[in-house]
This record gives sequence, C-alpha cells and structure tokens, in this order.
Amino acid sequence: MCGIGGEFRLDGAPPDVAAVERMLPELASRGPDGEGRWQQGPVALVHRRLRIIDLSDAGAQPMVDSELGLALVFNGCIYNYRELRDELTAAGYSFRSTSDTEVILKAYHRWGTACVERFYGMFAFALVELATHTLVLARDRLGIKPLYLAEGPGRVRFASTLPALLAAGDVDTDLDPVALHHYMSFHSVVPPPRTILAGVRKLPPATVRVITADGRSTDTTYWRPEFNRAAAPAMSADEWQERLMAALRTAVRRRMVADVPVGVLLSGGLDSSLIVALLAEQGQTGLATFSIGFEAAAGESGDEFHYSDLMARHFGTDHHQIRIGAQRFVPAVHQAIAAMSEPMVSHDCVAFHLLSEEVSQRITVVQSGQGADEILAGYDWYPPMANVARADAVEAYARVFFDRRHDALGGHLAPEWMLDHDASLEFVAAHFGAPGADTALDAALRLDSLVMLVDDPVKRVDNMTMAWGLEARVPFLDHEVVELAAACPPALKLAQGGKGVLKAASRGIVPDEVIDRPKGYFPVPALRKVDGPVRELVAEALQAPAARERGLFRPEYVAHLLAEPDRAEAAAGSNKLWQLGLLELWLQTHDIR
Repeated sequence: MCGIGGEFRLDGAPPDVAAVERMLPELASRGPDGEGRWQQGPVALVHRRLRIIDLSDAGAQPMVDSELGLALVFNGCIYNYRELRDELTAAGYSFRSTSDTEVILKAYHRWGTACVERFYGMFAFALVELATHTLVLARDRLGIKPLYLAEGPGRVRFASTLPALLAAGDVDTDLDPVALHHYMSFHSVVPPPRTILAGVRKLPPATVRVITADGRSTDTTYWRPEFNRAAAPAMSADEWQERLMAALRTAVRRRMVADVPVGVLLSGGLDSSLIVALLAEQGQTGLATFSIGFEAAAGESGDEFHYSDLMARHFGTDHHQIRIGAQRFVPAVHQAIAAMSEPMVSHDCVAFHLLSEEVSQRITVVQSGQGADEILAGYDWYPPMANVARADAVEAYARVFFDRRHDALGGHLAPEWMLDHDASLEFVAAHFGAPGADTALDAALRLDSLVMLVDDPVKRVDNMTMAWGLEARVPFLDHEVVELAAACPPALKLAQGGKGVLKAASRGIVPDEVIDRPKGYFPVPALRKVDGPVRELVAEALQAPAARERGLFRPEYVAHLLAEPDRAEAAAGSNKLWQLGLLELWLQTHDIR
C-alpha cells in the first residue's frame, strides 16, 4: 500500500518536477517507509512506500524496467502475484525482486492492458511506455484504491489523494454544481468521474485509461457483473450457501498474502466476525483483533464490546479493546476531515481514523468486513424494493435513499447553486436503465455495489486507514464474491432481515448470538446526534466568513437546522446538519475558496 503521483506532459514541454514533488508530503502517511522520484521525457513520477511485500529496496518505486521500456508507480496489492510470477517466469521473464510491483510490469509487457483482468487484488497504478510516451492509468474492479486526476493546459496530473493535487497547485477549485447536487441529494455520494471540485476528477473503478503522447485518451471498462440469474446455475438454498462460503474462504485466504503480520478490525458484527472465524478455521493462531468504543451520548451506547469480546474469547484472539474518551473526540474530528480526499459524512470516518491510529502502532495490515451489506442486501432500504415493479424502481429507490428530493433542495441551497434539472435522479435512472439487473432490487444492489459502495464505505476505509500507514483489505469485495452475490436470487439475500444467505451459511462457524444480534453500526453518538462540542464545531464552520462568502446554503435553512439538530435526520440514520457542516469544514480545512 502506497501513495502515488505524477505529471504527464502533452505539449512537448518537460514536466513540472517541483509541482510533482510538492505532492510527496501529502502522500507521506500512505507510505511512511520511504519515497522515490523519477523523471524522463514528458513524465515525472513520485511514490511513497509502505513495505508489505518484498521489504527490501528491490521493491522500491518508481520501478523502471529498462529492458522492457516501462516505468511504474503502484498503490495496492496483487494477491495472486506469486501465481502470476510463476506463469511469467515460465514464459521467459526474469525477476530482480519478489514484489508484486514487478509482476505488474512484466504482466503488462506480456498481456498489455488486458493484464488487469488477471489481477486478483486492489490497485491503482500509472505505467509509462518509455518508447512511445504512452501513459496507462488503471484502477481495480471495486475502486478500493483511489486515483484522482487534474487536467491543465498541456498536461495531466494524477495522485492517490485529492489534497496531493491541490499541493501541486494550479487546480480549478470552483465547486462542481452537479457534484453538489449529488452530495445534497444522493446521500453525499458523488459518483465518478466527478468530485466536489470542478478541476479534479477520479478514474472510475474497473477502468483502464490510455493517454497517448498526442493527448488522445481512451477508456476501457474491463469488469461489470450482470446482477441477474442468466449465467447462474440452478442451485438450492443450501448450495448457494456452500458456494458463498467457499468463495469467502478463498477471499480471506488470499488477503493473508504479506511479508508482515495481518490482523482483523473486529466490530462485533457478523461480517468481521466471520473473517475471524474463517482465519481461525484455516489455522491462524494468536490473530490480532481490534475493536473501538466511544462514550455514550444522548442515551445512546457508544460501543459494541459485548459482541467483539465474545468473538475474541471464542476464537482465542490477541484482542485489543480501544476506548475513546470525550477529550480525544473533537480533535479526532478535525484530523479525520483533514485525511479525507473528499467530504465524507459517515460518522464511521472518525471511528476508523481513531481505530487506525491505535492499530497502526501494533500492525500494518488488517482485514475488514466492509461491503457485505451492499452486495448481500443487509440494509433496511432493500426490503421495500423487493415487490416494486421494475418500471417503478427509480422512484422507489429515491424514496428510501435520497436525503433530499430536487424540489426540496430549492429551499436549502442558495439560488445560484441550484440546478434547473434533477441531476441525481437522472443519474440513478440512467444506471437503473442499463442492461441487466432483472428486478428492482437487483438494480438497487447494482447501483449500491458499483457506485455507492465505492464512494462511501470503501473510500472511507481507504482514507482513514492510510492516514496512519495502515493497509486494509476487504474480502467481501473480492470480485469473485461480488459476482456470486450479484447472481444470488434476491429472496435468499433478503431472508432473515437481510444477508439471509450469509447468516445461514455462517451457522456453526460463528456463534449464533453474533448472527442473530440486531444490526449495528460503528456507534458514534456525538456525530449521529450532532450535540455538545460537535454542534459548536458545526455552527462555527457554517457561520465562518469563508462560509458566508461561499454562500452555498440558504441562511434560514442553516438557522433552522442549528436550532433543531435532533430533527435533522437524513436517510440511513445520518444527519443533515452534520452533512452541511462537514462540507464546510472540509472546504475550510483544505483552504478551498
């Protein structure tokens, strides 16, 4: 896991090396173990390294293979790199390191851009063909690793984080009105390629972009699950359970590939508990597990230690229970916002940031349970979709997932920021209207798995863990697991209140008390309720001179939310006041005017 950045010139001028090197401090937390820089012709590359595979200097980046005429910076992990290395060795390639980075170089030389179809893992990389001055950018299937881009006159810059591009300079920091509409309506999700800033875009997941020396650019989408039963064999409920568990066993085992120890973030829910159980089943002993809890607020509990402790005792893990007192909370809010590449409203961000800080002091790689709810229908907005006609799916989805409808938004945003069309509903309609996805529920799960998941929980985990040089791996987002879940009949996923096929498959592997517990979330009461010091923080941000000058929101709407924060609930348990405050806090933290 690392941080990457670079510049590719399209006008014959040399790259601005000084600008590219200004990215390095912003990428340092993603790679605390070293840095590298390289420049040749129209390209400059920088890299910050977190040593996970091949801890020697032979695995350092940027990695240049003069014989093959290729240079590379890479963030992520190719879990099947050893198998690919053996295949490439048999084909006549020789290796100077034992790193997965070098495997990408040789794989590209042998298979071209189709090499990504052979990679099992999470990755974002920039590869340069030295002879042709061609730049290849690629991102993994589920967008687990980020890649941001900023185009300017005669050049393209790219980096693992948006703040790194800001540090390089010369970025259009005007807000994107369509992205703002998505942020306010589509549960704060800004789908790719947009970001909240007009001058920064992100490479979509499962995409390879090839940019040639004359500036021509082509995108190839190399993976997209169908979310229907057309290619799925007829199977009984028991057979679906067996297939799912077999795929998860493989996914968990793949994510143990490392030259350092691997632990687990154990929330006490079914998803992370199952990861612990499967690792124990595969013979892992003394597994390091980590749980976090906060002080209660407004009568709401701030921890789920009962369940994580139960799992730790049951499987004999080396468990670490991390309690966060009130005095650490507000400073952590500031730090978490500074670590965000984009505004992310989930209160989980602060929890993950604090948890990652503690975990990184003991270990550098963890597995985590993100993704199960999105691919296996675990959230409460999925059951209402079950009996909706396919033709009515868009409106039904908007009713349960949108924070604000377009008509209401006119009373919340200042007039100059309002669009004359419902961009968010149009986006959902286009996604739902694409081929595939047999039922309304299939369409909702496809959208959530391929868009919402990427730009909410997945991005959140990457940003918060990498703020502390901690690599997080997510077995539920193994692409084979996602493909299997997409083909699974909706009724099996909706059973038992959601994730029924997973709950049934976990019987006898995970204690029943964990399987049958009510669904929980990272409990951060102070953010859910926006009370006490958090309310003061939000009020200060929304009333700051920068906020007044920007003029995003109608003052009367802000005053209403500040007066009654308890009545500002949005979809999925979030808070509209925190949503507004978080956006302003993020813009002010990154000095965006």
